Amino acid sequence: MIDFFIKVKQQQAQNLPFVIYNKPNKKKVIGFFQKNDHLYFAEDFNEVGFVFAPFSGNQMILIPRKESVKWVSQLDSLEEKDSFYFPFPENDQDKEHFEALVQKGIDAIGEGVFEKVVLSREEIMEVPNFDLVSVFEKLIKAYPTACVYCWYHPKIGLWIGATPERLLKAKKDRFYTMALAGTQVFDKNSSNVVWGEKEKEEQQFVTDFILDSIKMLTSEVAVSSPYTLKAGNILHIKTDIEGIINKDSNLKEVVSALHPTPAVCGLPKKAAKDFILENEGYDRQYYTGFLGELNCESTNKEKTKTDLFVNLRCMQIKDKQVHLYMGCGITKNSIPEKEWEESRNKSMTMKRVL
Repeated sequence: MIDFFIKVKQQQAQNLPFVIYNKPNKKKVIGFFQKNDHLYFAEDFNEVGFVFAPFSGNQMILIPRKESVKWVSQLDSLEEKDSFYFPFPENDQDKEHFEALVQKGIDAIGEGVFEKVVLSREEIMEVPNFDLVSVFEKLIKAYPTACVYCWYHPKIGLWIGATPERLLKAKKDRFYTMALAGTQVFDKNSSNVVWGEKEKEEQQFVTDFILDSIKMLTSEVAVSSPYTLKAGNILHIKTDIEGIINKDSNLKEVVSALHPTPAVCGLPKKAAKDFILENEGYDRQYYTGFLGELNCESTNKEKTKTDLFVNLRCMQIKDKQVHLYMGCGITKNSIPEKEWEESRNKSMTMKRVL
């Protein structure tokens, strides 16, 4: 691992693009180190490499396999650390602004504009001595069931995160995706997890949207029963969905149908997205976009696979500041004060490793 991280530091010092990542429950870190600083894009999803896509817009950045050196390193350990909280100061103005935004979303639901909308906020903190290797290692140890990544391009910036949500996994014509929604803090003193109607409804929205979006592109779709997923100190409701992509459909069509999901945008998609862009008051950029392997070699080198994750639980680092992003699913049963508390709990996912 030491040589691997020396390579990371050298790449960053030379202002060359790279991505390093550890996939869920895996004991190795993979790195793509681009040999030039050119900005490449994924256009038809026949490209090979690591894709990094924004929430809104079509500029899906690619670190191409053929223009990169690939490194793989085994992890030293994967012990998960206990959750703990730091006394970060709370901004009353941020609280008031976010609760007002949530109430505006609830009002729009009441007026029939949409059934659900995911509203988010940005929090900026000073980090004069940010060390990406240290934070990356802490994220891997704290969130072994997440996709942990660090992505850098001198023309875009530095992003790092630990996302629990897979957008799509595909090999040949077979695909797997998930519906993930609902949030509560993990209580290590309780073995019984109880979900309220608001969270159950929110999760069902996501499941129904996915099934409806891909029904014309796929066949033989199988759906699991909902179950609880633990991601660090946060719990979610998860449903597994898998099946076969039709012969007359392609990977880009399936990804376009899924992204952005109701778990990060809302339902109906267009109305919710328009509301977000008009009312959130900041640019999400790559938060709630997606990232991952595009047509990369699988263990069986005769086959290629695509493995994409929604960019959640992430932060952007620039000008010695860290920009944190937290979102909450808003339905007719939402309560603004509780949504603020949920966003605070989610912010601790990143703050605990800073």
